[in-house]
Amino acid sequence: MVILGIDFGDAMVGIATCDPDEIVATSKETLTVSGVNDAARKTADAYERYGAEKIVCGLPYNMNGSESFRAEKTRVFAEKLSEKTGAEVIFVDERLSTVEAYTYMNAGDMKSGRRRSVIDAMSAQIILQSYLDSEKRKAEAGQTQKEKDAKSLLTNPKKEV
Repeated sequence: MVILGIDFGDAMVGIATCDPDEIVATSKETLTVSGVNDAARKTADAYERYGAEKIVCGLPYNMNGSESFRAEKTRVFAEKLSEKTGAEVIFVDERLSTVEAYTYMNAGDMKSGRRRSVIDAMSAQIILQSYLDSEKRKAEAGQTQKEKDAKSLLTNPKKEV
């Protein structure tokens, strides 16, 4: 299923989606918004436009694990977005997602003018990819040994179980 990833901010909302197999997140766009209601409306439009069925939103935490001062505003945004789309909003720890996005852009030698226009969408991509990877790890941890052996045989047919 297509999942919408969100990096919510007062002036900008980064948008990312994943492929239907939920393997790879891709940054899509940055929405310019004015307030929580406008952000919820424009993000709900993106949810429909991309054919998403689930929403993942970054929730800001402090480095000590407590919720940051922005968390409450993010929760209000998520509630309004859920009302508009009918979809549950799943929160993901977004600590250091923007730092990570800047690191990628620096490694790619991206010009500073271009960085400002894509940083939020790239942060949304990192948030969504973090969720996808976490869900994959949970699914793999829940597999029975028999399922793991069967998967191993498919990828390595010469291996004996």
